[in-house]
Amino acid sequence: MRFLHLADLHIGKRLNEFNLIEDQRYILDQIVQLALEQEADGVLIAGDVYDRSQPSTEAVELLDDFLTRLSSNNLVVFMISGNHDSPERLSFGSRILEKNRLYVAGGFQGTLNKVTVEDDYGPLHIHLLPFIRPAHIRSRFAEKIESFDEAVEAVLSTQEIDTKERNILLAHQFVVSGDKQPELSDSEVTPVGGLDAVDASLFRSFDYVALGHLHRPQHIGSETIRYSGSPLKYSFSEARQPKSVTVIQVGAKGDLKLEQYSLKPLRDLREIKGPIAELVRLGKEDKEGAEDYLHITLTDEEEIYDALGQLRPVFPNLMALDFENRRTGSTAQAQIAAAEELERKSPLELFASFYELQNGRELSPEETSVMEEIFQEAGGAEL
Repeated sequence: MRFLHLADLHIGKRLNEFNLIEDQRYILDQIVQLALEQEADGVLIAGDVYDRSQPSTEAVELLDDFLTRLSSNNLVVFMISGNHDSPERLSFGSRILEKNRLYVAGGFQGTLNKVTVEDDYGPLHIHLLPFIRPAHIRSRFAEKIESFDEAVEAVLSTQEIDTKERNILLAHQFVVSGDKQPELSDSEVTPVGGLDAVDASLFRSFDYVALGHLHRPQHIGSETIRYSGSPLKYSFSEARQPKSVTVIQVGAKGDLKLEQYSLKPLRDLREIKGPIAELVRLGKEDKEGAEDYLHITLTDEEEIYDALGQLRPVFPNLMALDFENRRTGSTAQAQIAAAEELERKSPLELFASFYELQNGRELSPEETSVMEEIFQEAGGAEL
């Protein structure tokens, strides 16, 4: 059987106040076409389907159109919620959708969801693990669950995995392998404190783990534990990341092949740098590239009158504008130093500083204790 592995669609996302729905429609059309060209049997969607827990009408309509097209072409679809999704909204009507072979796991309901499909090699079990936090599942287990690692281990224990047969897992978590961590992008929710990390060793019973949550395509622990990455660039830290879709060919037990297929966006997201006159000249020569989403850094030493007004007619999708020259160098260094100081502070220290700024006094010992409990309950702040 052949599956497309997708994740982090973030349908409905706005970037620097630019609505990306047209770009998302374009890339989803491309994915449907790829599924047909590859003669795929199904699609695995590993969470963060929407960008917000309350998606816009146009986001809901776009997902509906995408899933309808997949289903009408006889593809089976497996989909889980991510940390950006509302489990209840995503799984609405899921029992009806199953009749059209669209399986959705919005939230944990007491056991790890399993769907079994058949091919010439026998049963293939698809396990659906939606995004979970320790606080969401503690009431369902007798043992004490504090970390994400413990939470995922507990949920996996609710389903007996027959390792003699083929098993695929969909999951949406921050997965590490011992001391090795995956590469992050600015557009993701940055893990803090280590308690939200899930070790890849928990997935040893699965032939393939289709991960969502991180936007860079990569594997962690082994080639078969893989983040598909997002289909579009959602921050300028991703400007040099090639985006792709993972195609999984599942044969007999132990026979699994992975291929990457590049995606071409409607508009690229790029960073360019140089003097304003040179950039404007290049933009006029490259009409198609000038339509891209851009972060422009101007290097002119002299003052520029209305830089944005000069650039916008050539680069209509200019998202960010910076200056880099001898005059701005000292300011940039100060900003870097301030950023490094912020990184050294824990979430509790940052909150305490904010509280003092807003209220003119420090947190009391009692208030500090309450906030410590809140951060721990939220899932692993480094206090």
